Amino acid sequence: MTTVVPPLRSALRGKAPSLRREQELWDLGKDVVVGMDEVGRGAWAGPVSVGAAVLPRDRRVYKVRDSKMLTEAERESMFDRLTDWCITWSVGHASHHECDELGMSAALALAGSRALAGLVLEPDHILLDGNWDFVDGGDTELMVKGDARSLSIAAASILAKVTRDRLMRSEAEHFPAYAFEHNKGYPGPTHKAALHALGPSTIHRRSWVFMDGLVWSGISRYQRPDPQQRLFQ
Repeated sequence: MTTVVPPLRSALRGKAPSLRREQELWDLGKDVVVGMDEVGRGAWAGPVSVGAAVLPRDRRVYKVRDSKMLTEAERESMFDRLTDWCITWSVGHASHHECDELGMSAALALAGSRALAGLVLEPDHILLDGNWDFVDGGDTELMVKGDARSLSIAAASILAKVTRDRLMRSEAEHFPAYAFEHNKGYPGPTHKAALHALGPSTIHRRSWVFMDGLVWSGISRYQRPDPQQRLFQ
């Protein structure tokens, strides 16, 4: 069944990301340009996720915007159209356990490597949103506010956001007190109240600083071993 995409809200008109940078790279012989974006870095529970998308040169899908500009319903309505449109796409995850054990820098690198491994093509050039290069995948170009400028990055941002949101909604039935279906693991009033009343769930990142402020004291904050100490264990 075809998903109907709602009309574009007036606030989003004129704010479309473009293929200008991708076209420049294609003209230079970079045939496989991968847009990448992350989601979940600021969450207290669940994975950190990285989306990767390779777009075709000859077909367009309209109404694509930075995922943060779209409502949840708008992102969901775009998802199937984007997956059909992309030449190849992937979303890589690093679990809450891996976030705790590795730290966010290494967890993002792991999720990014898994996203790239999920593509069926080797990248010639990577367009990565932001000013932090956490991808070890070849020729990487950082783009500040890239999800609002590059159509490849915007597509990756929607794919990553919808995929992670669906994961967190599936977890919500197991942990109803935390309202993961609404907050997706990010801090919010209901989430914070549940943490103070019940402590962390099994999908919380227990090395995060919020653990220090919990009134509930059944579980202390997880401390990652110093890498030098691991050498002698």
